[in-house]
Amino acid sequence: MRTKLITRKGFHRLESELDHLWRVERPETTAKVAWAASLGDRSENADYQYNKKRLREIDRRVRYLRKCLEHLRIVDYSPQQEGKVFFGAWVEIENDDGDTKRFQIVGYDEIFGRDDCISIDSPMARALLKKEVDDEALVKTPAGEATWYVTKIEYLA
Repeated sequence: MRTKLITRKGFHRLESELDHLWRVERPETTAKVAWAASLGDRSENADYQYNKKRLREIDRRVRYLRKCLEHLRIVDYSPQQEGKVFFGAWVEIENDDGDTKRFQIVGYDEIFGRDDCISIDSPMARALLKKEVDDEALVKTPAGEATWYVTKIEYLA
């Protein structure tokens, strides 16, 4: 089961995507389908088949986003979070080998297309929750347990 949390920025990003799909892409694709259909034989019409497929993809994404936005809960920064890792935090960690990582802990629907964040449901995020700078986090992965140390915590607007 996925956590239904999202940052305000992530919520606005999904709203913008929905608006763009519904007001721009769908009407353009619908017009292309109508044009291609007017050319006659649809079974051998690549424009018709491609745009019809694209229209189904847009409609599927629109349905998902509408349902998703209805159920998500926006989590805003609170001063009580300062100094500890919670949802929305930018966290910098380091392991014993000197490898470092920096990412934001966000909701599931915010991680796609980004490489600077992880889902709140991930093993790493779960291990880091409520930790402070210099705390040790034991992360259980399929490859075994890994130890990471929190080196920095920030909450950016």
